[in-house]
Amino acid sequence: MDLSKIKTLIDFVGRSNITELTVTEKDVTVRIFRTSPAEAGVAEPSQKPESTINLVSDAPLSVAKTSYAVKAPVFGVLHRAPAPGEPPFVAIGDAVEEGQTLFIIEAMKVFNTIAAPRSGRITHVTDIDNGEVETGDLLAEIV
Repeated sequence: MDLSKIKTLIDFVGRSNITELTVTEKDVTVRIFRTSPAEAGVAEPSQKPESTINLVSDAPLSVAKTSYAVKAPVFGVLHRAPAPGEPPFVAIGDAVEEGQTLFIIEAMKVFNTIAAPRSGRITHVTDIDNGEVETGDLLAEIV
């Protein structure tokens, strides 16, 4: 996603009443959110609710780091651990290195390893384990 699209999305959030926007394009996800006045340190506890509502539109915008979606390249049975009874390859919050094994997808008696496409931190992991996944299913997100 190019910088001009991201700027347009930031402007849109700034003009609208929404507080969060998530857009995914070509395996890149951008999350834009508006912080509440209390989080931004703008509102005083003694202010009236009407003042707080007016301040929300002036609150600073924050852009989260872009995340990379790891999707299933083939249809098959997803294994989150190297063997039954062993801990999973990765969990939410784990730091991963590029090339590190994240999952195994078993397709037609062939075990395909799914490796991390880049280094980062795992922010999402699918709940599916020893179940079928379709090509393109979201397996994990790396920030």
